[in-house]
Amino acid sequence: MFFDTWLKLRNAGILGLNARNREYIMRHNPRRRYPLVDDKLTTKRLAIEAGIAVPQLYAVFQTEHDLTKLAERLAPYSEFVIKPAHGSGGSGVLVIDGRRKDLVVKPDGRGLTLDEVEFHVSNILSGIYSLGGVPDDAMVEYRVRVDPIFDPVSYQGVPDIRLLVYRGVPTMAMVRLPTRQSDGKANLHQGAVGVGIEIATGRTTHGVWQNRSVADHPDFGVSLSNLEIPNWPRLLELGARCYELTGLGYLGVDIVIDRTHGPLLLELNARPGLAIQIANGRGLRGRLEAIDRLDAIPDTPLERVQLACELFRVH
Repeated sequence: MFFDTWLKLRNAGILGLNARNREYIMRHNPRRRYPLVDDKLTTKRLAIEAGIAVPQLYAVFQTEHDLTKLAERLAPYSEFVIKPAHGSGGSGVLVIDGRRKDLVVKPDGRGLTLDEVEFHVSNILSGIYSLGGVPDDAMVEYRVRVDPIFDPVSYQGVPDIRLLVYRGVPTMAMVRLPTRQSDGKANLHQGAVGVGIEIATGRTTHGVWQNRSVADHPDFGVSLSNLEIPNWPRLLELGARCYELTGLGYLGVDIVIDRTHGPLLLELNARPGLAIQIANGRGLRGRLEAIDRLDAIPDTPLERVQLACELFRVH
């Protein structure tokens, strides 16, 4: 029975974890390049140097001594996000939506004192949220304002788009929509909805929530299909440019769409997960193999985007 199940999945083009690691990550992602994406601060600085749009960096706290100036450094901003440079899965991210008297206010309306914010930043520095529990840096950056197209299908937080880029070619995409269960975070493991996106058109297809297919958003009952992602060609080109930025051949690119600034690079992942296949209702293997069969891959990001739209157009 196990062999029959495995054979069905393979015939459907589903890429498994072991095959992903052995055939794609180990082959195309040199380990010396991992620090470029595992550290969000390094990624942001590289992107800025390359002219890739990112949420503006307001401040960085690296030591406990830096916290003596926390109130002063946050004073110019009524909205901001604090996150660990080495965090994962949204852990340790604190979103501030405004100010009320002496408090800063979260999106759910709960107020925090600056002492509470300082305690949170101190926890980040100690490594509570970092990969491996190592001491970390705390970043303060622009609080993204979601494009209005997502208002009917997003609970409080900021949806993001995961673009899988293989050898510089955008290969598969999904948008991750926050829910009440995910507490406004765009994290599938915490209860967000993943919705497939057609590479050629930027239109959503169907969703996955808690490992099962869904047609509607679980909180609002709104259809998840036929949502047209704004600035799609620009978003694809941004993702394709991350190949040159990192030197990684199998890459997850996380992008948010701000209502004023358009697509912004949020972070990169050298070991992107495989739930994107479920969200799209199709396996990755066929698309990856189609790219490997090409005689040559274009040098420029724009040409690689055009190639992706031709290769992966759904008829």
